Amino acid sequence: MGTVYGYVRVSTREQNEDRQLLAMKERQIPKKNIYVDKQSGKDFDRPMYQRMMKKLKEDDLIYIKSIDRLGRNYEEILEQWRILTKEKKVDIVVLDMVLLDTRRGKDLMGTFLSDIVLQVLSFVAENERKNIRERQKEGIEAAKQRGVQFGRPQKIMPDNFTTICTMWINKEISGEEAAKKCNLTRATFYRKANIQKYGRAGI
Repeated sequence: MGTVYGYVRVSTREQNEDRQLLAMKERQIPKKNIYVDKQSGKDFDRPMYQRMMKKLKEDDLIYIKSIDRLGRNYEEILEQWRILTKEKKVDIVVLDMVLLDTRRGKDLMGTFLSDIVLQVLSFVAENERKNIRERQKEGIEAAKQRGVQFGRPQKIMPDNFTTICTMWINKEISGEEAAKKCNLTRATFYRKANIQKYGRAGI
């Protein structure tokens, strides 16, 4: 058998790789062979995964905690699995699913069963992420209907805002002077003043 590696991935939303690292430690994987990526929700840039990929040689072994560590969606998981097992010719062990261990059943039937399990689990993982996002969206909408405010609280306007805003609209004072009198930044004053002037934001 070749070199043993562990791959750990967490998003910035999770921020806790301890559970995955503990699983790698239990397999006695050398710390230097464990690659950890913390990615943002905006992209899927995985520098440590790419660094590990460059080191892989035929017959090496990779441990991952769950199948969704390999990709963001069904297609990406399957593609990475194909690259690792077919092109790199390394073995993969998915710790959360004992059937996904390419060291076992290397005959045609074993490979066939492993591929079926992989496709089912990849689909389930992606579907669960979609369901979570949908539930979050529904929860936010329900909260908004109850009057819950999201984002930064609206800045309370001073009592003299309407008077000063009228003076600015009538060009009696500059925007900078008006903002100072209201104790606001110019950007905030202009935004609020435009709402006052036109009845809506962004005009």
